[in-house]
Amino acid sequence: MDTATATSGLPLLHPADPGYEDELAGFQTGFAQRPAVVVAARGAADVAGAVRYAAGRGLPVRVRATGHGLPGDSAGGLLISTRRMTGLSVDPVARTVRVAAGVRWGEVVAAAEPYGLAPLNGSSPGVGVVGYTLGGGLGILAREFGYAADHVRSLDVVTADGRVQRVALDAEPDLYGALLGGGAAGLGVVTALEIGLVPVRTLYGGSLAFDGREVGPADALRAYEAWTRTVPGRLASSFAAVPYPDLPALPPHLRGRYVLSVRVAYTGDDGAELVAPLREIGPVLTDSLREMPYAESRTIHSDPDFPHAYYGEAVVVSALDGEWLGGIGPDAGAMCVVQVNHLGGALSRPAPNAVPYREGRFLVRLLAMGGRERARALLDPAFAVLAPHTLGRAAPFAFGAGDRAGGLFDPETRERLAGIKSRHDPANLFRTD
Repeated sequence: MDTATATSGLPLLHPADPGYEDELAGFQTGFAQRPAVVVAARGAADVAGAVRYAAGRGLPVRVRATGHGLPGDSAGGLLISTRRMTGLSVDPVARTVRVAAGVRWGEVVAAAEPYGLAPLNGSSPGVGVVGYTLGGGLGILAREFGYAADHVRSLDVVTADGRVQRVALDAEPDLYGALLGGGAAGLGVVTALEIGLVPVRTLYGGSLAFDGREVGPADALRAYEAWTRTVPGRLASSFAAVPYPDLPALPPHLRGRYVLSVRVAYTGDDGAELVAPLREIGPVLTDSLREMPYAESRTIHSDPDFPHAYYGEAVVVSALDGEWLGGIGPDAGAMCVVQVNHLGGALSRPAPNAVPYREGRFLVRLLAMGGRERARALLDPAFAVLAPHTLGRAAPFAFGAGDRAGGLFDPETRERLAGIKSRHDPANLFRTD
């Protein structure tokens, strides 16, 4: 990096340079990135310089922070790594937080907690704030407060001309609305966000788990779907089905089991009463439901925190009809993970951004461990059963499915984003293909 920095003023890394491989390491290990150049950005000035460097050499630009998602194929292009950009400040009076592009949600939760405030983060504390929010941001309290994108006050963006701009709804409303929820539209590099916080100090949450070999998975899902019709609009929940391998490293109660679980997050005071019908699904394997500080909300899902290879797709649906779970259960031949998020509530409210399919009732996410072809052979039949009720695909959860471009937005939103893209990046520097 030293020689390149001295000659260009940028922290550049090429494939033969020490540190190149380390800079490309991320949470997703299944789909390797091999850009011609990596810029290990230290701040917005480096990002702006990287964009100008790429434009001058005809290199397409991709961006990555934590590597949970994928920036698309970066071969032959320039990849901007923002992981070193970690500035964070909370304004407890305005109830906002300003974060640089490399900040992770766990850091924001910890910074906001002393003020009795909480961000609209997702289930994993290791996920980057900016990428998550640009994709919409489906948080654990989303049915009460809406998408994280709905709470963004402003964005600092490096546009295709290499300038850093402050973008807000009252200035550049088209670009503001396209960046939020339209992360796949390729409009620039967001170097910082100012986003609203909510006054939440505690919540009722956790999970109820059942043994999927004792309780029929389809029956459990039907019971969950029926229960979602009875709950208040601000109670958020999800259903999951996870086949755990029989490995000594796992807790004894999980080893070799097909675990069905319902996860709950709710800020009301009648949570225990509302979840009581779920216990009728069958014998409870584990029960972690409790009142908890918001700082412990990561335990509701207990997402894995170690890098691994996975392929994922997701769709927004109007109904859950159909027997689609059978082929991706514990006998599928590969580990397949199902998560169904209950939508509606505040998620259905209109907002001045590009988050699509707000009328959906559920988000269905399917993950398979390993490579693309084997995963598609397992997951595509399940999505085919769901097709009659599918409104569209969910771009933030298309892990490894970046080569499939269709269905990410409704036609009206897609046309609007294309028009904004043509105005702000006519040369397609920020690639979306």
